Amino acid sequence: MAGLLTALLCASEKSANIARACKREEELFQLLIEEKKGPEKNKKFVQDFKTLADVIIQEVIKHDLEKKFPELASHIAGEESNHFENGLGETIIVKVCKTEQATAELISKVLDGNLKAAGLLSKCIHEDIRIDGPASEELNIDIPMDTIGIWVDPIDSTNQYIKGQLEEKYKSGIHSSGLKSATVLIGVFDRNSGQPIMGVINVPFNDVDPILRWKGKYYWGISYNGTNIHSIPKQLPAHHKLLSIVMSSSEKEDITKALAHLCGDKLYYASGAGYKILCTILGLADAYVVTADTTFKWDTCAPHAILKSIGGGIVNLAKTLAEVKSRGPGVNPELQYKMPDEESKETEKWANTGGLVAYRSQQHLETIINALSVE
Repeated sequence: MAGLLTALLCASEKSANIARACKREEELFQLLIEEKKGPEKNKKFVQDFKTLADVIIQEVIKHDLEKKFPELASHIAGEESNHFENGLGETIIVKVCKTEQATAELISKVLDGNLKAAGLLSKCIHEDIRIDGPASEELNIDIPMDTIGIWVDPIDSTNQYIKGQLEEKYKSGIHSSGLKSATVLIGVFDRNSGQPIMGVINVPFNDVDPILRWKGKYYWGISYNGTNIHSIPKQLPAHHKLLSIVMSSSEKEDITKALAHLCGDKLYYASGAGYKILCTILGLADAYVVTADTTFKWDTCAPHAILKSIGGGIVNLAKTLAEVKSRGPGVNPELQYKMPDEESKETEKWANTGGLVAYRSQQHLETIINALSVE
């Protein structure tokens, strides 16, 4: 598994480089933020450049992983479609070509002939990324390659990625908005059990140096057959009695009030499901709670695997509350990643229907469920 994990890390770092390039290079940045007016405002390629950045990253991850592990080709899925219609009405299928020039020519068709921007993207796409992953002896785990699937979220918290800055304002280490909430998520799951087994979270804009160059950071974890390995720094024991919970600012008022009784001033708000779960993984919060069906398998697979590797997990909130009300505390229904919700609309079939709780410890989970069961 050392080879697969290293491949995931390299793919995530190349993706982070593309995300940084789109914010750094003026030719790409103007496309990222531009809103055309007048006769040009209906040119779809401009409106969709935000999505194109997502799609390119997703296709890069798929291409690089399939190149090293051909058997995974039909088992890598993500949020985005790679079909685009340019300003001339032509449908373009975005993919990584054999050469940098061919990829640039293809992307330029989506960008209505903008060769400079396409060339900048293509250079990042074909860059050779090398990362010294964990030593093979540290990952002496046999996971059959023919039983795994991969979920990809190329840029989680896209709106903050497009509009955000590297905010300095934060509370207890948690940024409520800005570039730090943008993450690249690559999660591996077992196609038989549906359980997450390996995850990588890359934060492309984790920090900035004195000359305003963004620096990223990545985290990984593996949880499989009782073996748990991760890169998460060891946390010091918490001495506060109150729970700390991170959630969306759009959460229902009754839920917020119920949790406020547990948290006091340790109820935090942030953007991006991946980032909020990362805050939980890093111990900046004890849990992340969301009641709406606004997260998807690609949002949670990677961080779920990392949470499992440190002793936590992610449960379906609605099912857990139903279990408690009907049979009392018992086995909590962890999220699974192999089956869609057949009763949902096509666009929502991979949603985590019923909300979720991401937690670091079973005790924290039980406290939260008991508080919400009263509602």
